[in-house]
Amino acid sequence: QVQLVESGGGLVQAGGSLRLSCAASGRAFSSYRMGWFRRTPGKEREFVARINWSASSTYYADSVKGRFTISRDNAKNTVHLQMTSLKPEDTAVYYCAAGVVGSGSFQYWGQGTQVTVSS
Repeated sequence: QVQLVESGGGLVQAGGSLRLSCAASGRAFSSYRMGWFRRTPGKEREFVARINWSASSTYYADSVKGRFTISRDNAKNTVHLQMTSLKPEDTAVYYCAAGVVGSGSFQYWGQGTQVTVSS
């Protein structure tokens, strides 16, 4: 198993930037692909970005492509989401997730961190 703890959320003005971090503990971090998701009240959880175990491949939702960057440091058991050009519609609780390589899904989730973008 792996435990995930997000940090870095907060309040920012539209056009600003934030960097979210996710610290993982437990089983070998490099055996997981990592992702970020977000949820706003009354909506389904939305995929944001994912990165493979070696950081050689990333994938983004169209809504954040070109503005957000996912990265990972396997030596430090961390994954980051650099968010730039933030918009009010990016306001959500952001969740870090881990999925066993080859499983096709994410099995482990953090508790979430709130991001609020004011207009």
